[in-house]
Amino acid sequence: MDLGVVLGKMPQIEKTTEFVRPRKESQSDSPEQETEEPVIDKIYTYSSREALRHKDFAELTPEELQEVKRMMQSIDWRFERRRTRRKTRAPHGLYLDMRRTFRQNLRYGGEPLELTWRRRKFKPRPLVVIGDISGSMERYSRALLKFIYVVSNGLKNAEAFVFSTRLTRITRQLQERNIDAALDQVAVSALDWGGGTRIGEALKTFNYQWGRRVLGRGAIVLIISDGWDRGDVDLLAKEMKRLQLSCRRLIWLNPLLGAESYQPLTRGIQAALPYTDNFLPVHNLDSLEQLGNFLERLGERKPMRR
Repeated sequence: MDLGVVLGKMPQIEKTTEFVRPRKESQSDSPEQETEEPVIDKIYTYSSREALRHKDFAELTPEELQEVKRMMQSIDWRFERRRTRRKTRAPHGLYLDMRRTFRQNLRYGGEPLELTWRRRKFKPRPLVVIGDISGSMERYSRALLKFIYVVSNGLKNAEAFVFSTRLTRITRQLQERNIDAALDQVAVSALDWGGGTRIGEALKTFNYQWGRRVLGRGAIVLIISDGWDRGDVDLLAKEMKRLQLSCRRLIWLNPLLGAESYQPLTRGIQAALPYTDNFLPVHNLDSLEQLGNFLERLGERKPMRR
């Protein structure tokens, strides 16, 4: 089990309220009166966006949340790729393309003077995201749902679920082109939004009703939750074990892990950690960017199970 790096908060830099544009040079202006480019304003504009990258999602204002949404959409998500059984043309490879080699050498009377090759095709691994929308996650739910939308939208093999007291599939709702309209549909579909937390029951529903449909071909599973649970922790541990054995990698994303004083002391987290491959923070934009880099660098070998 890898422990995520606890990220500290960066101090917020005050935004500038005015942007001074350079005055256009008139015919009467002399070279000494030329207005230089307002470098200071550019520095402050960049600094405010940089501070926003390190600001906790729970502290964002509605205006800052909209800006973070736009910044999320600019992240280039590239997931670990799996090798398929299919082959494709390649300048070099391990597999000789006999049919194409034969056709290409007909002009030489059938003599194999030019060889053509094929190699294995690679495709992104399926992604499954299971997000907590219970009352304890209320400060983070809206921002993290935007993350779920951005990371799953556009991927062919992506499934999304949310849970509080029960599990709700939201893959179809997130196919809406407008992100705000998609999240409004999710809010209507998830009737238990802001309720209690029963992680074990939600994972059991997922394992028995959806596991075989969406966990094929080495899927990566992301669980987003603070770990507060009012359900049966023994059931949680049992379903976490089942889920870990069914996927390639099981990653738990906890927004509270971004605090320096955080320790995994809740019963839910303690029951889930033994069956979690990676335990990472997801409390600000910078942690999302680090998550994207981590998912892209995942190794080809399946993680060892304890």
